[in-house]
Amino acid sequence: MCSSAIDSSLVELLFWLVRTLSAQNMMEMVLIRDCVAVGSVPCFYSGMNFSLDKVRRCQNSSIVDCSVLSGSAFWLRRRKSIVTVYSSKFGLLCEENVNVGLSFSMGEGHRQSLNGDEVDCPSCVTPIIPQTMDELNAKPVYCLPSLEQEKGQGLSKRKLHFLEERDEGLLSKRILKLSRSNKSRSALELFVSMEVSGLQPNAHACNSLLTCLVRNGSLDDALEVFELMRKKEVATSHTYSLILKAVAGVQGCDSALRMFKALEGEVTTVKNFDVIVYNTMISVCGKVKNWFETEILWRKLKQNAVAGTMLTYDLLVSTFVQCDQTELALGAYHEMIQNGLEPSEDIMKAIIASCTKDGEWALALQVFEKMLSAGIKPNAIAYNSMINCLGKAGKYDLAFRIYGLMKNSEHKPDAYTWSALLSSLYRSGRYADALRLFESIRKDQGDQLNAYLYNVALLSCQKLALWGHSLQLLWQMETNGIPMSTESYNHVIFTCEAARNPKVALQVYQRMIRNKCTPDLFTHLSMVRSCVWGSLWKEAEDILESVAPNASIYNTIIHGLLLRGKTTMAKKWYNRMCEIGFKPDGKTRALMLQVYSNERVRPHPRYRVWKHS
Repeated sequence: MCSSAIDSSLVELLFWLVRTLSAQNMMEMVLIRDCVAVGSVPCFYSGMNFSLDKVRRCQNSSIVDCSVLSGSAFWLRRRKSIVTVYSSKFGLLCEENVNVGLSFSMGEGHRQSLNGDEVDCPSCVTPIIPQTMDELNAKPVYCLPSLEQEKGQGLSKRKLHFLEERDEGLLSKRILKLSRSNKSRSALELFVSMEVSGLQPNAHACNSLLTCLVRNGSLDDALEVFELMRKKEVATSHTYSLILKAVAGVQGCDSALRMFKALEGEVTTVKNFDVIVYNTMISVCGKVKNWFETEILWRKLKQNAVAGTMLTYDLLVSTFVQCDQTELALGAYHEMIQNGLEPSEDIMKAIIASCTKDGEWALALQVFEKMLSAGIKPNAIAYNSMINCLGKAGKYDLAFRIYGLMKNSEHKPDAYTWSALLSSLYRSGRYADALRLFESIRKDQGDQLNAYLYNVALLSCQKLALWGHSLQLLWQMETNGIPMSTESYNHVIFTCEAARNPKVALQVYQRMIRNKCTPDLFTHLSMVRSCVWGSLWKEAEDILESVAPNASIYNTIIHGLLLRGKTTMAKKWYNRMCEIGFKPDGKTRALMLQVYSNERVRPHPRYRVWKHS
């Protein structure tokens, strides 16, 4: 359509509209599209002279500075289209695309001009409302950034939409629906458009938007939305929990703690810091096993008179148990009982595990009985922990009672169960019972035997000096493919030493070397003692020559030689010990001083004994 064919009434109506809007006290940006006029329309607004030059038809948009009358709508009619101006903070006249040349005169001698270029922009795209003229020059209004480009942009640079709907509840539902559909860009643009239009989404919609932004990795945008919510006092405890958890996930626990402490110091946010926020921070600290900050949060929870929930104590006990803070874990458990809360199954299991580490068998037994009375079925870990705790305390009778309950339940004893039972018998001094239990396990549950069970049986043989039985167990270990260790061979050698059978101990020692199992200091000390008591002097010297010099080994052989009356050999090894630079212990020095004193004593001539004929 030619511009000269436009009705002159359109120009008059446009002039009246601008003059009417100039009565407002604010200056706004109005994007005029599909507005074709002939001639010029001069007007004066707040000391600013601007004229609408002759406009020709093309495909572009332009900006006119004016203000929009609130609560009104105007229609500019022409032949084939209707141009609508709707009252909002920003008004839009959107139908077809035109090219407008604008000339602004600001003050004296200051002039800024903007000339539009012909481009191809679909009319269905909602234009961007720029904040300043410089921004308009920098980026065309028709350029739509991608989602990747928009990440990290400030909310002020987001695209704004013309909102015909003014109902805050309906717009909040739209934000909620877009956020649940994971359309973060559209939801954020709608949120910003409502902010610009003076509309406020409800807290539920804002929280859903925060969740959507965090899920899509837009933490900076989420923080800006959070600040707007906080300033307008629409942030809830769920809002604080969401943002603190997001900051911890992206920037770490320390950043979340700093943010928490900063927010906690503000008077306006204290009322929103309920148990949900504290639970979130306790969970964040628990994931990185920061028990120190967890304890501080626990103290603040009580100082602010915030009642902890079941989840609170579950997190506290779990964190303290994982960090080996048994005293704090038990303190949280007792506080929960005092507050009238019934502990959950997880808390009871954690307390039993904590008592096992700390040896609190009485409390562990009390918690275990409470589980049974509450109808909670303990799992295999709880049974084994309870048996182990009682076994360490030497309460083998109670341990076997728990073992009986375990057999009657759906859980079957495993290697951990047998280890706990054998250890309880050994610690209680019932070595023969331990060997009988081991034999029953070997016959019925041979596939569950491991090196630990064999070592406990070997220790029981050592206490009973059953060197023959210990040899049988050692051969069984080698035959069954159980990994052999220095500890296992040492148990057999110690048993032979206790049984005064040095030749068998020497054979086990030689077999140990052939199987490429390295002897340690305890092996050599035991072998030296066995050889000395068995009068195997050559074998003892061979062992001393084959090992690295050690003060403990020299002291041991000197003690043995002196007690057996071998003073000459004892002085030989003592002199060698001193030459190397080792210091003898107190017993060695006392024995050698006695030897040298006896050698220096001679009968005095005055006290010679005469024999009577």
